[in-house]
Formats: sequence, structure tokens, C-alpha cells
Amino acid sequence: MLNRIADLAINRPKRVLLITLIAALAFAALGAGLTSRLTLGGYESPSTESARAAEALEDRFKQGPPNLVILVEDARGVDAPDVARAGAQLTKQVAAEEGVSDVVSYWTTESSAMRGKDKKQALVLGRIAGDFDTVQDRAKELKKTYSGTVHGLEVKLGGSGLMWLENLETAADDALKAEAFFLPVVLVLLVLIFGSFLAALLPLAIAITTTFVVTGLLFAVTFFLETADMVTMVTTFLGLGLAIDYSLLFITRYREELADGAAVPDAIRTTMRTVGRTVIFSATTLAVALGSMLALPFTVFHSLAIGSVLTGLTAAATTLVLVPALLVWMGPDRLAGRRGRKRTAVRADSEGFWHKLAMFVMRRPVPSLLAVLAFMTLLASPALDMKVRLPDEQILPASAQSAQVATTVRDKFDNREQDTLQVVASDIGNPTTRTSDIDQYAKRLSQNEAVARVDALTGGYSNGRKVLEPDPTSKRFATDGDTYLSLVLDVDPYGDDGAQLVRTVRDTAAPFEVIVGGTPAVSVDTFDMLGDRLPIALTILVIGSFIILFLLTGSVLLPIKAIALSALSLSATFGALVYILQEGHLQWLVGDFVVTGALTWLVPIVVIAIAFALSLDYAVFILSRITEEYRKTGRNEEAVAVGLERTGRVVTYAALLLALAFVGLTFSSISYVKGLGIGLPLAVLLDATLVRGVLVPAFMRLLGSANWWAPAPLKRIHDRFGISESDDTTDEKTPAMAGTHS
Repeated sequence: MLNRIADLAINRPKRVLLITLIAALAFAALGAGLTSRLTLGGYESPSTESARAAEALEDRFKQGPPNLVILVEDARGVDAPDVARAGAQLTKQVAAEEGVSDVVSYWTTESSAMRGKDKKQALVLGRIAGDFDTVQDRAKELKKTYSGTVHGLEVKLGGSGLMWLENLETAADDALKAEAFFLPVVLVLLVLIFGSFLAALLPLAIAITTTFVVTGLLFAVTFFLETADMVTMVTTFLGLGLAIDYSLLFITRYREELADGAAVPDAIRTTMRTVGRTVIFSATTLAVALGSMLALPFTVFHSLAIGSVLTGLTAAATTLVLVPALLVWMGPDRLAGRRGRKRTAVRADSEGFWHKLAMFVMRRPVPSLLAVLAFMTLLASPALDMKVRLPDEQILPASAQSAQVATTVRDKFDNREQDTLQVVASDIGNPTTRTSDIDQYAKRLSQNEAVARVDALTGGYSNGRKVLEPDPTSKRFATDGDTYLSLVLDVDPYGDDGAQLVRTVRDTAAPFEVIVGGTPAVSVDTFDMLGDRLPIALTILVIGSFIILFLLTGSVLLPIKAIALSALSLSATFGALVYILQEGHLQWLVGDFVVTGALTWLVPIVVIAIAFALSLDYAVFILSRITEEYRKTGRNEEAVAVGLERTGRVVTYAALLLALAFVGLTFSSISYVKGLGIGLPLAVLLDATLVRGVLVPAFMRLLGSANWWAPAPLKRIHDRFGISESDDTTDEKTPAMAGTHS
């Protein structure tokens, strides 16, 4: 297949380019409607207890946790007669809004919890009905009405509905800014790398084509699977990085062949046979590593897995089809440019920097190994204290309106009325005949120190006793055969105290069968689900990566080493993330953010998947070339030094450019996007420098010929199915590798 693609590129380059251009534009046109088909949600699993509780509240009670908060501030005091009358009018107006229900306020409940500590602030709470996307759309409309002066009161809209809207809108804007930063910087670097403006445009052409095709493919996916909005940001930057990686690898090898005196057609065919296989293996490795996220039962991770797999495979296919055709069409002179022609006059120096570094390390493998391992361990040490939490308004910049409202509520009110815990009891018969049971159960729940108040059909409860008699609004807690209780928390719903409360409530004896939902329960169920499924995802990732690397190298130890070193660089990355984001250091460097004492849960999972995949990507680049050299000579140390030298410059450039693709996200004002902008570049750079430059040659020197060992049954499997970058038409098998090369 690779030979046929090469022949097409050599014989009909213009036709290949024209067909590719038409196809890319067609995919781009198809993908123009992608945004409208993406969901802004996808962060909860529908199979959890909290999800069942939310569904029961919606279906049976037409109720749900409040996602609309209006902060009212007035210097006269919220109990002043004029303010009270205006507050009552405001409450009625909000209750009359289309799609808004369950509206209560300080002036309708007289609850001190809904009045600020200095009595100059009050809350109006409500619920926007509908799915995740509908809530965001309605919050956007309501923000226009309830921001400013209404009925003579200063009001400001907030709540989780607006929080998610501002989160997603800000993240999208930040991604555009990062792209605007990335593209010109990358173009300049590519010109410096290639010494030719035309050559520099080639990787960007691959990147843009990849983005067009993936956008169209994702649009098609949305007709079969719910797809989360976050996929567009991740796949855009991943596509840019991979397209540049693959095209750099291809062009560099092509130039080597030209430097050896090969004609353009022969250089294309050799490069396609060698680098083409590496690119295919790399894309397959990425697909396995990133596809492991499918084991996590959340739409956002399914979307990222599918989008990332499509991106990797598309980048590989686009590179193998478009790059050779462009190289033939441009010709060696236009490709090289003035400086590039000087470079291609001779083959890459086998005694260059990476060769010398590898030989230096292999002469002193133990000290080199211990020094880098000590440094990486030091970087990784903060990861032992890593904590994760679901996102709330604290991920937003201080300028976000929902963050301002939430901060005021947290600082000036005694509890969090908008983050309640719901306890739902179904099929209990007529609730009015079970009031004694409900009363006793509510008293029991209100005894917990983390509970500020329990609201139920039978009234309000605090500290183990009834403090409010039932009123007409209490009827919302019952239907013909069901009832529910609402627990207002006195602790952080996303923190450890909130999680402990959920577990305590679920363990508390109840007079009827109950399920527990609400914000704290969602947090507990999310992390319980991750605890169950993450080991499965990691197992798929490790085993799949091992199989692919074994088929590439024919060795048992080299895949294990590659996976272990990837895990080491990830550990160091997590340590840095904890030190910066969780503990709040280095804000002068990465920008301001709210320190919550935990990482947003998306950050470590996405970093694991993408950084591990990219680490293995570089491992494929390096090991394929080392294996090729070893099959030529049978000498381990020489193969390592030459292999690193041959891949040194391209992997360094690729890592630098890929890091730049993600580092632009550091400018984001959303803390979890900033986390991706810190974690992904750091993991890539650690892997491309310390791991590749020191740990790989040190380990390979210590292992010696054992690097290439495999038991006889596995050797037979590799003989039949294994593929390498080695150019089979010219290279002879060495006795040392007999039986392991296919």
C-alpha cells in the first residue's frame, strides 16, 4: 500500500494534491455545522445514584437543584420596607420567566440563610428547566435582564447554569487566542528549522488539512453519539502538533536520502517504506492509548477518545498522502531553500550532539541514570498529595459574573443554598400518612454538623429539631406516592466534608428506601466511578502499548522500558501540576488563578491519556530507528547512538513545536485549561530531553544484548506479524537479529 501511494505521488503529484484539496474542503464544509451539534455537557455518568435521583426529581416532582442564583444588594438593607416590596416584585418576575421554576427568595421564605451577614444582601434562587445545553442558552438570555438595576435593586445573575456558560465561552475564546499565538510562532520556527519559507508551509498545510478532515468526521460522529464541546479544543491542538511531528519526520528522512545522492523518486519510495511504517505505528499507538478513555463512562471522555483517535489516524493518513506529493511537486531546490541546500549536500553527521550525548551517557550509565532519576523523583514528589475535585465557579477568572456572585455568597452568607443534597424516596404510599416517619428521618439527618438545614414535607429542621412548620411551599416535597428531602450544606460541597456527608446520609437508617443526589452526591459518584473504571482504562493503555511496541521492536524489555519511562515523566508532570495549581506556586509565571487545594478532575485524566500517547509516539520514532540500526550492525551501543542522532533533531523540533501548541493554553483564564497548558508541554519536553537523552541510552547500555531478548514463542509471533522501519529492499538481516525481523 505504501509503495502504491508513493508511486501515485511520484507520477501524478498534481492530481493527488487536487483531489486532497477538494476532499479537505468538502470535509471542512461538512464540519461547518459541528458546533451546533455538540453538547456543552457530558461531565456526568447517567448510571450513578445521583443521576437516578436527578431523573426522579425531574420526572416525579418537576424539581431539581437550583441552578439560578440572583444576588441582590442594597445599602438600605434588605429588610427596609421599600427594598422588601421591590424584592417581592423581583421574585414574582423571576417566577414568571419561561422555563424557570421553584423560585424562592429571602422575602418569600424569611430564611436567614438567604440573607447576607450584614443584612445588605439577599438571594433569589430558582431552577432553569431542561438539559445541559438548554440551561446554558436560557442563562445567557436571563443574564441580560438580571444584571444591573431591576425594580430599583442592584441585581447580579449567577448560579451553575451561568457558571458553565461562562466557563465554556471563556475556554473557547482562550483557545482562539492560543491558536493566534501558536501559528505565527510556529511558522517562524519552521522557517528557521528548514531554512525555506515554502518548506515551512508544508507542515502547516498538513495541519490545516488534518483539522478540516477531522472536523467533518466529528460532524458525522454526532449523528451516532453525543459529543462534548471540549473535543474541538483538544483535537485542534493535537492535530496541529501531530501533523507537524509526522511531516517533520518525513521531510527529515527524505532530506537524508537526497543527501546520500538518491534521486527524488527513490528518496520518496525509501522514505515512504521507512518513515511511512513508523508513522502508521505511531498513529496506531496513539489510537490505542487515547482510545483507552472509552473505558470511562462519561460523554466528555468518549468524545475526547474518538476525536483524538480520528485526529491521530487522519494526521498520519494526510502526511503519507499529501507530503510526498508536495515534495515531488516542489522539487528539492524549492524545498531546501538557500540554507537547506547546504544542509542536504551531506548526510547528517553521525558524530553530532545527540550521538556525543548518548556515548557520554553510555560510558557513565549508572551516575547518569541516578542523577536524572533523583531529579525526576524530586519533581514527582508533590504528586503524592494530589487531590481532585469537580469544577465550580472557582475555575473561572475573577471577572466572570458567576464567579463574583459565588464569591459573595461564600463570603457573606452562612451556607450554600444553591448546592443542596436531595434525598428521594419513591413508592412509599401516600406521603401524608407517613409524616411521622418523614419527621423523625429529617430530625436524624439534621443532627449532622455538616447540615445547616433540612427542608421536607413536614417543615424545616436544624440541629435535630423542627425549626419551621410546613407552609404551602412544603407541598413541593411530595407527590401521590413519593417524597424527597432537601439538605442545605454548611460545608464545601466539592470538598472532603461534602463527600463524607453524602456517605453518611447514604448509610443513615431510613424508614423507606432512598437515593441521594445533588451536587455533593454527583462529586462522590463521579470519583467512585473513576476509581472503578480508571484501572480498566490504564490496563488497556499499557497492554495495548506493549503489544504495538513489541511488534515494532521484537523485544520484550524495550516496550516495558518505554512504558515505565513514560510513567516516570508523567509522575514528574503531576508533581509539577500539584506544586503549581494545587498549591498555588509560580503564579508570576503561569498567570493568576484561584487556588482551591485540588486539581480539576479533567486535568490529570486528559494529561495521562494525551501525554502518555505522545510519549509513546516519540518512543516509536526513536526505537524504530535504533532497531533499524541494530538490524544493520548487531551492535547495541552504536545502534543507540546513531539512532538517537538520526532522530535527535526531528524529535527535538517536534517536541518543541508540540509544546508550543499546548503552552498557548497557559494564557487561559480558566484554571483547568491552564492546567492542560502546563501539564502537556512539560510532559512532552521532559520526555524529549531527559528521558530520550539520558535514561534511554543509560538503560539500553546497562541491559546490553538483553534489550533485544524475547522468548521463542513471542519471536515467532514477531516473525509473522512484526513490522519495522527498516528498509527491507536494501538492508540485510544481521545474524544477531535473525528470526526477529519481518
